[in-house]
Amino acid sequence: MRVTQYGEAVLRERGSVVTNFDEELATLADEMCDTMRSHDGIGLAAQQVGRTMQICVVDLGQAARETGGARWDGRDVPPTILMPLVLVNPKIEVSAPDEIDFMEEGCLSFYKVRGDVPRPERIEVTYQDLQGIQHHLACEGLLSRCIQHEVDHLNGVLFIDRMDKQDFAKIRGKARRLKRRNQLVDPS
Repeated sequence: MRVTQYGEAVLRERGSVVTNFDEELATLADEMCDTMRSHDGIGLAAQQVGRTMQICVVDLGQAARETGGARWDGRDVPPTILMPLVLVNPKIEVSAPDEIDFMEEGCLSFYKVRGDVPRPERIEVTYQDLQGIQHHLACEGLLSRCIQHEVDHLNGVLFIDRMDKQDFAKIRGKARRLKRRNQLVDPS
């Protein structure tokens, strides 16, 4: 699948709620996982493949071993068994709003643009799986950050929107050039 780039309007669109949990949705999730891995990513949202719906995928690969704790449907689990994680219609709650962590983030839709982004260290996310079954996940560390990044995409929010003004100023020129170039390119 083609990964949409900064400057394409679909990245600013809020995804619609998924109501059909069918083979087409499962195929989309598989293709998104393949695309994410082929671009060496750890997360991908529907908007990044030109779709405006509430589905994203996460696979931390080896980093899942060091991401911190996870509690899935009331049980402590190693994050590695959750990978790849497909989240449909996710809703995030911040567990500890005062515990903010700064970390450099990149994005498959921002070629060679990275920047420090503040995010809550721990979150809880309620989502559905590919069969429409509701789940609850409490997590921290890189898994928490990656889910927040992808759920932002589902709502038309980009990582640069979360950056402090001073940090964004460091990459503003790169981001503007990327946006300008991608607005001139016909994505079809």
